[in-house]
Amino acid sequence: MMQARFCGWLVMAAMLLAQAASAQTFPSKPIRLVVPFAAGGPADTIARAVAERMQAIVKQSVVIDNRAGAGGAVGTKAVAMAEPDGYTIGISTAGALAISVSMQEAIGYDPRKDLRALTLAASVPELLVVGSKVPVTSLPELLALAKAKPGTLNFASSGAGSMPHLAGELLKQYGQVDMAHVPYRGAAPAVTDLIAGQVELMFMDIAVLLPHVQAGTIKAIAIGSATRSPSLPDLPTTAELGLPKVVADNWYGIVAPRATPQPIVDKLHAALVEALRSPEVKDKLALQGAIVVANKPEEFAAYIVSEIDKWAAVVKAANIKTN
Repeated sequence: MMQARFCGWLVMAAMLLAQAASAQTFPSKPIRLVVPFAAGGPADTIARAVAERMQAIVKQSVVIDNRAGAGGAVGTKAVAMAEPDGYTIGISTAGALAISVSMQEAIGYDPRKDLRALTLAASVPELLVVGSKVPVTSLPELLALAKAKPGTLNFASSGAGSMPHLAGELLKQYGQVDMAHVPYRGAAPAVTDLIAGQVELMFMDIAVLLPHVQAGTIKAIAIGSATRSPSLPDLPTTAELGLPKVVADNWYGIVAPRATPQPIVDKLHAALVEALRSPEVKDKLALQGAIVVANKPEEFAAYIVSEIDKWAAVVKAANIKTN
């Protein structure tokens, strides 16, 4: 018995020594940053900005690996299943890390058990807008119109279970209004129909809608966030307008496989935070309407859990069907 226990201690000691040695030399080869969406989208743009600065910090290449599919679940699962050696990390979103847990029965991973939070990279406010022909210019007026004509206003989204969809459901719930949801395959066709007057309103990432607001083809009503956006500093938030629970920030965070050793997590976190807080990355993310967060791993982990609970309640209250 003592001999077996001694052998176990030797194995554990050897593992700890190996991890320590690995952490000291990390990184000694390129790091793969998985993006669970196609090239050119917001997640990809943010990842490439971070990767470019990060590789100058760690003195190794940071290679982007686009793994699109299932609303980000395919690429996020690839990170969860990767070797936990620090050489595979991924950027993921509220959809793949918080909403999909309630919306999809089998995503192949549990964000709380299979992934290690590194940092919440950035937050992107959802902007609430209406079509130019909708006879309202403020959130109170919109709610009054919806209550006067229950079930007749249509709100668009980039897809069932997307952040814009659930933001609309939050508005219905806490604004106590009845509106119909019209899901689209992506943001572009939804915005096209909003401008054409086929639908009356929508929430969407501020960077997607801002050019149309500035052109006057749609009207901005509120920022669906707890704080105002630097992109539209004069526009009040839903919280300021009496709906503090209608907060639907989209967000992007960096994760690693769950068993990644703590010393390597510490090195990755330090490099990511330095990259995110650099002026050049902040400026690039600002063009996406994104606000850099760069918090601690434990803070991001707690935030993921809170977001899972929040959106699970919304999905249940709205009776959104999972696939």
